[in-house]
Amino acid sequence: MSAALLASPVATSPTAAVWSVALPLPLPAYDFAALHGPQALPLGRRVLVPWRGDLALGVVVGGGAGSGHKLREVAGVLDEAAWVGKGFLEGVASLSALSRVPTGLLLSDLLGVGLTPRYRHRVRAVQDADLSVFGLHTPTPDWTDASTFPATLLDAVREQGLLEEDFTLLPRMTGVYRARPWAQVPAEQRVQTAWQALASSPIALTARQQKAWEWLREHGPVSGLSEWGRRAGVGSSVVMAVLQRGWAEPVQLDAQPPHAWEVLRAAGQFETQSAWAQAAGMSGSQIAGVLARRWADSVEVPAPPPALPLPAAAPRPVPDDLPEELVWRLHGGRDRERFVRLAARIRRRLELGRGVLVLAPEAATLRRAWEALSGLAEETGTQAALFSGVLSEVQREHTWQLIQSGAARLVIGSALALPAPIADLALVVVLEEGSDAYKLLSGSGVFVPDLAARMARALQTPLAYVGTVPAVESVPHAGVVLDAPRSRLHIVDYANPAAQPEMGPLSGVQLRSSGAGYPISHDLAKVLRQVAERGRQAVLLAPRRGYSALIRCPACEHTPQCRNCDIPLRLHQHTRQLTCHQCGYAQGIPERCDVCGEMMWSAKGPGTEWIAAEAGTLLPGCPVYRFDKDHQDNLTPLMNGESGVVVGTQALLSQEALPNLALIGITLADTWLNLSDFRASERYHRLLRQLISWHPERAPLLLVQTFQAEHPALRSVVDGLDALSFPSSEYELRRALHYPPHATLAQVLITARDQSRASAGADEVAQALFAAGATSAEVLGPAPSPVTRVRGLYPYHLMLRVRDEARLSALLEALNRSFKARVRVDVTPRGGLGV
Repeated sequence: MSAALLASPVATSPTAAVWSVALPLPLPAYDFAALHGPQALPLGRRVLVPWRGDLALGVVVGGGAGSGHKLREVAGVLDEAAWVGKGFLEGVASLSALSRVPTGLLLSDLLGVGLTPRYRHRVRAVQDADLSVFGLHTPTPDWTDASTFPATLLDAVREQGLLEEDFTLLPRMTGVYRARPWAQVPAEQRVQTAWQALASSPIALTARQQKAWEWLREHGPVSGLSEWGRRAGVGSSVVMAVLQRGWAEPVQLDAQPPHAWEVLRAAGQFETQSAWAQAAGMSGSQIAGVLARRWADSVEVPAPPPALPLPAAAPRPVPDDLPEELVWRLHGGRDRERFVRLAARIRRRLELGRGVLVLAPEAATLRRAWEALSGLAEETGTQAALFSGVLSEVQREHTWQLIQSGAARLVIGSALALPAPIADLALVVVLEEGSDAYKLLSGSGVFVPDLAARMARALQTPLAYVGTVPAVESVPHAGVVLDAPRSRLHIVDYANPAAQPEMGPLSGVQLRSSGAGYPISHDLAKVLRQVAERGRQAVLLAPRRGYSALIRCPACEHTPQCRNCDIPLRLHQHTRQLTCHQCGYAQGIPERCDVCGEMMWSAKGPGTEWIAAEAGTLLPGCPVYRFDKDHQDNLTPLMNGESGVVVGTQALLSQEALPNLALIGITLADTWLNLSDFRASERYHRLLRQLISWHPERAPLLLVQTFQAEHPALRSVVDGLDALSFPSSEYELRRALHYPPHATLAQVLITARDQSRASAGADEVAQALFAAGATSAEVLGPAPSPVTRVRGLYPYHLMLRVRDEARLSALLEALNRSFKARVRVDVTPRGGLGV
């Protein structure tokens, strides 16, 4: 085998004598000889290939170039049609070539179904082949189950070209209970021994014996001796005497079938013993007894299709007046308004018999998209498929088969829907394209909208960006911006409390910086009391989970640190623990300061626990709930309309808005701004727009506590500007600063367990880039991460800021070698850049 990392969009060899196959492992695609010689390339299909003495499943991602030496041959092709879409493979090839992320890693991260198929594997020796050299127990010319031979033996025979193999995909099976036909029930269970009277016997009977015989002659046969004696009114000794004197004999009669057998036969089958027992009105042990006597069997049958999410009603038809360009956008307004406008374009594509893919960044957006758009499928003669990790494995497999067969042409899903083999894809929709939830935080680190754009570009398929606000990168595209929803805002300006009367109707002239109140300002406290008094609902967004960002000794200012990371441990009051939110390390709260012995600690930086405690003190008798990654209270009473306050992180936006929501409070907006990330303002603006449009109908008061009351993102909302206004100004600012989308950015992360080694590795990487022709304007750094040590590693960052991807690819060629530290490249960096 020869490794062949795909360096360009997938191309097929005219003869397809060599196939490039990606295994779902962090490896590049490898070349294999085509099965049985040159033939049509089975692009996107799953295949089985020899791998380390056994067989491994892979996906054909293109035609291989071959390297002149002997290649191992593909053992078998499992699919009759593509399991993975062609556009996805081309997008992965483009991204892999640029980022140096192995094709197999991208595949394993995003292909969430079909990697462990069930199949029958049979083998036989090639006609007239002599396999005696391989041992005594070897395949014969007859088909034999492959499991009867060691995998290493089969691989050795396979490598010599002396093995024929047959693979057949098997349906998913399930166990059920079925009644045996009467004739197949064991004979000893179908008959029973009974007793009947004989006409005469040479031995005379006593009077009582005569009575027993006469009863039996009149009422027999009888199934048991005890029953005979009881019903004849005589004892067991009398009955035995009648038998011994030859006046009765045993006979074999058909047995009465068990009631459970009759119930099972009438029903056809039951999936569980408990369901069978319930239908028969019997206990589980009685059912087990019927099975033990072999009146029924547990059999494997093809599993019925699993229940899938039901589509919702289709939105009302409206004219399709959206742009016709290859890339376009739709933003602003509320979710419902955007989906109605988007539905018109999707309906047109489905009516033409074509396919549509809609991608969502997280569960809440996915749920809303499904409720708004899935009804389009039925009215256009197709099916809608919801595909994400929330489905079970069985549901994912069945849904994928519906897509593969062409039965479902509208696919709405998470990033896992990207590889779907949608027939004749005519539109790719990316919802909330700027959301950081699209960024995979491990593995390949792919940013899903970037891969979706590569995929659409490869297929020349229209791409639509739809969401609350456009990402700055989306600004240049043709688009439609809907009117901003009605909003009510009030700003608490911690930096300038004297200006409070101008910032909102609740502020008073008497407020001063020393008495503004934090984490709940006087203004926020006033509105919270009104919410409680009127039986309404409020949401408070906290900067972080836990009780506080850190605890500090008031005497010497020592702060307990994580033993694996150079960051303070966060206090979690309900567990009485200090926890690291980077690596998960936790410890109890020290009784004394390790440095000076002081017994008191002061908490700094309020989190959800702290703010919830403050709200509970402020509003006695009013229910206060918490909702964050660590702790999620049951919000059902609030969803049912009861009064209360929820304190949570941004995770709250994954839930539906409370029905009687009257207030949304951001306790410290600066948290979203004080980041070393040029996208921080964009992220803050998106949050504000999402909050004012969160409730589908109402306009709750949005109260923002901040030290930056004049920030342009906030002012654009306060002044009633549309959703495009702030991204447009950011677009021009980035042009001046030469940041994306006016440049291509990549982050190079260098890590080692030894700090000096990490620093030397970072310098080595920088020198390699400069040697390749990079300029000082293109290489930013290297510099240590703001967090010096994370999970025991010392990270250093280096940024490449170049004019386009071609220039980036040329410079990254310099990193195709080993360095003193581990080097990883991220061509779609999100979050803090650390430089």
